Amino acid sequence: MGEYVVVELDPTETHPLRRAVLRNDIPGRPVVFDGDDLPVTVHLGVRDGDALVAVSTWIPNTYGDEPAVQLRGMATAPHLQGRGVGGILIKAGCLRACQVAPLIWARARDSAMEFYVRHGFIVEGEGFIDETTQIPHHVIVKRFG
Repeated sequence: MGEYVVVELDPTETHPLRRAVLRNDIPGRPVVFDGDDLPVTVHLGVRDGDALVAVSTWIPNTYGDEPAVQLRGMATAPHLQGRGVGGILIKAGCLRACQVAPLIWARARDSAMEFYVRHGFIVEGEGFIDETTQIPHHVIVKRFG
């Protein structure tokens, strides 16, 4: 592994990796998410030297009627997927998010489900086809305390 460092980012710094990983087959679709510019939103990334190799966005946003943090835009550079970089990022984000709320939730791609389950998330409810990407998703949650 390289010398990975978790850093805070401006929202626009997340866009290239979001586009490359989350919108690679649908380039015209948006990479700006609701909540990106809220002052309470935290954007985290992993740098390997000067290269930004993973990004994630953490938005305080209720889940049902529970206080929660929503994880959005989790993306790791394709050449580093499966090498622990995403795990570094999710761990750092969860450590920060659990100080804000006792629950983290996300609308996760089914293709990434194994990753999230490995990091303590559970699947809630029925699957669905995401409106933007047209690919299968499930809601996942991770509770603290």
